[in-house]
Amino acid sequence: MPVIECDVETARERLEDADVTIESGNTDHERWRASRGGATAVAYDDKIVIQGSDPRDLEALLREDGGRAHVYFDGGSRGNPGPAAIGWVIVTGDGIVAEDGETIGTATNNQAEYEALIAGLEAARDYGYDEVHVRGDSELIVKQVRGEYDTNNPELREKRVTVHELLSGFDEWTLEYVPREVNERADGLVNEALDQA
Repeated sequence: MPVIECDVETARERLEDADVTIESGNTDHERWRASRGGATAVAYDDKIVIQGSDPRDLEALLREDGGRAHVYFDGGSRGNPGPAAIGWVIVTGDGIVAEDGETIGTATNNQAEYEALIAGLEAARDYGYDEVHVRGDSELIVKQVRGEYDTNNPELREKRVTVHELLSGFDEWTLEYVPREVNERADGLVNEALDQA
């Protein structure tokens, strides 16, 4: 549930300019409410809380400067190849902004890792962040994307190109390898998705 601290009247104008309908609040504390897609933004005196299943559109409209986010990604398969899943988490100073874990059919571990990285970057782009610091526990994928390792597999080469295209859309980015315990939440999302498949 994203929380954006801001001037709520300026935020209201930004939403109105984007043709989002504004309604009065439901309680004495709520200044106004705005809904789009599967989410509702509720304005208080100095902050806006976004509720609902898909807050991306509203949050992107409300963030003034895009801001900076940390993106954690993980992918895995049971069997290699085998049933595969991805997980990603977007974290800011406000905590976890968004996360997702889902199955992707049959894939290798490396294919799943790339798919998770792509999904996390697409989510950060959709949220309107202009700076991302990406972390994953696949040393191979991190080094391939950074150009330290070659990518011989044609499918992985294609995915690496997609990652570079997404990264080029940010003003600033970093990509680093972290141990699995630092990437625990994304790893957990992968396992939850595979357990439910």
